[in-house]
Amino acid sequence: MVNHKRHKRMLKLLSEHEHATVQQLMDWLSASAATVRRDIAWLAAKNQLTRTRGGAQKLQPQQKKRSFTLSSETFQNNIQNHAAEKRAIARYASSMCKNGETIIINGGTTTFGMVEFLVDKQLKILTNSFLMAERLLLTSDNEIILPGGKVYREQNVILSPFENDIAQHHYAAKMFMGVYGLSILGLMEADPLLIQAEKRLISQAEELIVLVDSSKFARKAGLVLCGLNRVSTVITDTGVSDGAVQLLEQYGVKVITVEPERLCAHEMEPTLNLGAYFECRPELRAELAEVG
Repeated sequence: MVNHKRHKRMLKLLSEHEHATVQQLMDWLSASAATVRRDIAWLAAKNQLTRTRGGAQKLQPQQKKRSFTLSSETFQNNIQNHAAEKRAIARYASSMCKNGETIIINGGTTTFGMVEFLVDKQLKILTNSFLMAERLLLTSDNEIILPGGKVYREQNVILSPFENDIAQHHYAAKMFMGVYGLSILGLMEADPLLIQAEKRLISQAEELIVLVDSSKFARKAGLVLCGLNRVSTVITDTGVSDGAVQLLEQYGVKVITVEPERLCAHEMEPTLNLGAYFECRPELRAELAEVG
């Protein structure tokens, strides 16, 4: 048997049996021990099988690595944290939106809670949350605008590393945003790409309204998104400390506190349906430069 036929036969046998000893391959291929060992070495060098002690085994496919991940928390893990507080905050934030306005909403679990309260509004909404875009397209008559960029599924955001994207062409009366943390230094984030993208969104809004539950005041991160002097209003829950409120007010930030809401078990559990989303707005496929 010529070399290439023997190699092909060896790979087929390993595919069927997962692994084999040199002796088994000698019997199956009617070849000498030296030939079998030489073939194993050649195929292993070509990354077509795995060499083992006394034989060979089928090459195991490597687990596909997740690409385009961010260092911030995943959306799914974070959606249930402080859900009662987030829903109350989102409800109040939505009440600040007036029909006919253009607003910006960044991706996040607290801002995502605004969706159910915006269903009956008539707004132009620029958001980098594809899950929010899907829900609003399916349930409301709001006009939805998405930036171009890569989809980061785990954080439920679309981010672009480029300065020139659709956001620069839209001006908004208000931007509603959630952040990783809030301190005397300002709004804190955990990932440089988030910082870059959100700074562009902030620059397009007149009024910056921050939605944070009281736990965010104790969180620290290594990156500052912007100072407190850029923030107009902070909406939080009644668990916030008096000291934190006084600090914000010293910087001219209006602080609104709301009572947490009672929730049913099924509330605040999003389901992603990108197929339905693109079915409603096929022209938005072109807005995504690359899907992660």
